[in-house]
Amino acid sequence: MYYQGAVEGAANTESGSRVFVYEVVGLRQSKETDQTNYQIRNSGSVFIRVPYNRMNQEMRRITRLGGRIVSIQPISVLQQINGKASSEVASEAMSKATSAKSAHEGNGNATPVKAESPKQQQPKNKDTKGNTMTQAKAKKDAHADVPVNIYRPNAPFIGKCISNDALVGEGGIGIVQHIKFDLEGGNLRYVEGQSIGIIPPGVDKNGKPEKLRLYSIASTRHGDDVDDKTVSLCVRQLEYKHPETGETVYGVCSTYLCNLKPGDEVKITGPVGKEMLLPPDEDAKVIMMATGTGIAPMRAYLWRMFKDNERAANPEYQFKGFAWLIFGIPTTPNILYKEELEELQAKYPDNFRLTYAISREQKNPQGGRMYIQDRVAEHADELWKLIKDEKTHTYICGLRGMEDGIDAALTAAAAKEGVTWSEYQKELKKAGRWHVETY
Repeated sequence: MYYQGAVEGAANTESGSRVFVYEVVGLRQSKETDQTNYQIRNSGSVFIRVPYNRMNQEMRRITRLGGRIVSIQPISVLQQINGKASSEVASEAMSKATSAKSAHEGNGNATPVKAESPKQQQPKNKDTKGNTMTQAKAKKDAHADVPVNIYRPNAPFIGKCISNDALVGEGGIGIVQHIKFDLEGGNLRYVEGQSIGIIPPGVDKNGKPEKLRLYSIASTRHGDDVDDKTVSLCVRQLEYKHPETGETVYGVCSTYLCNLKPGDEVKITGPVGKEMLLPPDEDAKVIMMATGTGIAPMRAYLWRMFKDNERAANPEYQFKGFAWLIFGIPTTPNILYKEELEELQAKYPDNFRLTYAISREQKNPQGGRMYIQDRVAEHADELWKLIKDEKTHTYICGLRGMEDGIDAALTAAAAKEGVTWSEYQKELKKAGRWHVETY
């Protein structure tokens, strides 16, 4: 997966206008509700339009008025049909906006890695009804042994391409490659969830050497061959229309990587990142939500958990917990690593659950395209129950637009127990159990 740097121009004109509809029951008639525009009935549901930045404030207000939120659905104030909100149009608009936002790779800016928090603070236990969080304080030196910045841009490691294999099946959309690099002769070490930098050859539009781009590592610390001599990436060739000229533009680094031949030399930096590391607990519960090449770190996790040769190489880590991957892709041929994922599911049915959201083939309950946020909404109560377990870690990787819909679904699930999701999520982050890298 590639992390985009600064995004130029036009792409996301709707991001500030995202609106959700709360379906509420039990609102009572009162002096306060008389001053609102709510259409209060003696029975049945009330539907309230809420901007994204007021979701939690409105949820607390509804609770004060005796109401209970039973569902939350995304809409857009820019798209309505016959006066009624269309979830399909909203989902499509959200997808287009985030796709455009991720499209502009060729600006030469490396994406900064999120700074590591110098301290992991003890979550404050709150008396909020339904809040079952009891996590212990995260150790501030928990990741002290994780390697970072072994190779820097001014002195990169020169690796060699070993293989470059297509991941998109016939009839699929775009080009995505699984690329394996030889690390022999160097000292590049990494763990699952980290990233490496790639410096493409040539100069940028200003005549300066191209800057590095970061990509999530798609292999375990032992590499695809389990010999500690390789590292692998999952790379999509970026392709988009220039917003002014309409010309087709290809991403500089992604095109370079997708066209590599075995034996080609590559400048590699890193590794970097501690945000997406797996817990060492063999009994952990791991929720993974990915879109497209956001599958890269999830693949590394799953291989470490379940692959026979990996388990043989890691006698100190024999995963016995539960992992659930929710994977968003446009078509069936775009299911990256499909055969390998489904093989793991068949072999470990009690420990690994695989759920697809195939947007151009499946429909959500409103008849629109099935995006990952729709799958999360469908399983929100199950996910919420898992998330409350102190052994659960949640990982999100892919397009940034997926986060709003996930938050909306979990807001509704938490609200059924009187819990404010945004506050609960903050405690998860402090406890080191909520991990996000989106672009």
